[in-house]
Amino acid sequence: MVHNVTLIRGDGTGPELVEATRRVLEAAVEKYGSSFNWDVVEAGVDIMETAGTPLPPNVLESIRKNKVALKGPITTPIGTGFRSVNVALRKELDLFACIRPCKTYAGVRSRYTDIDITIVRENTEDLYAGVEYDVDSPEAKQIIAMQPGKIRSDAAISIKPISITGTRRIVKSAFEYAKENGRKKVTAVCKANIMKFTDGLFYRVAREVAEEYKADGIEYDEWLVDAMCMQLVQKPENYDVLVMPNLYGDILSDLCAGLVGGLGVAPGANLGDTMALFEATHGSAPKYKNQNKVNPAAMILSGLLMLKYLKEADAAKTLEAAVEAVFAEGKDVTYDMKADRNDPSAVGTSQMADAIIAKIQAA
Repeated sequence: MVHNVTLIRGDGTGPELVEATRRVLEAAVEKYGSSFNWDVVEAGVDIMETAGTPLPPNVLESIRKNKVALKGPITTPIGTGFRSVNVALRKELDLFACIRPCKTYAGVRSRYTDIDITIVRENTEDLYAGVEYDVDSPEAKQIIAMQPGKIRSDAAISIKPISITGTRRIVKSAFEYAKENGRKKVTAVCKANIMKFTDGLFYRVAREVAEEYKADGIEYDEWLVDAMCMQLVQKPENYDVLVMPNLYGDILSDLCAGLVGGLGVAPGANLGDTMALFEATHGSAPKYKNQNKVNPAAMILSGLLMLKYLKEADAAKTLEAAVEAVFAEGKDVTYDMKADRNDPSAVGTSQMADAIIAKIQAA
């Protein structure tokens, strides 16, 4: 089987991480008679000057053609500049479900053990929909006038849309994930006691969807997002699949990543009805660019999710076992995975990938 996959190298440390991941994935599928046909494309701040945009049209064209993409981290400016390329890709391709597994591995330092939580985050709505109006804009003034006494006159405005359609499909995605992966419980998370119409709708629709899966034996419950933060710190072992709107999902996926050792081991998948894009949860870390220093595990584990999506079950199983073995040995890992971050025995990005490939080939 030859898999046609769009490969977006990203910026900052992205190209290094993508190269390490590419080599590992090729080793994994080669063992079972498959291969990749990569369509390599560029996006991000590094091509802004030449392309005039961080997201050239050929990137979207390639993903629409191949239906599957692996993406390196891309820098998002804070407070100024272009909006997130990551958000734009999800919106343009209607990749409405963000799947972020958070799992403890032996050898990865954490205060917790035996955690296996998956965040299912709605990707296209909520405050990330990009419906914003600046201070003193006509639109902001109009909205302020509609709510006399509730909004200060010098406020910028952001709109939070939550739809029945968007909620239904993300909650169904969470239950389908639970069903396919032998999970026992789906928990809906939002703040419906305060946002009674938007988050209230999320709960209402989630309950309707939950009824459809009762026969599958999947438990359903609800938590307010602030209480869930406390629950995850105190009793993370009680939770399985968490489904929530966009902003809460962004925040809680980082919280859950912290429970299992940090963003360096946090993979991600963005799924639509016909297309999928796989990427690490972490950012581009431009200060480490071209230093062969950063941990490739999150990107490699994102590649693992891609192998499962491509029905390369044997290759995925072998790859995960290889990653687990390298983690557990703790020898061929990057500086951030050492007990002492200044440990001179720490290896580089490429060398950690080499160690994982060696385990795959020896399996």
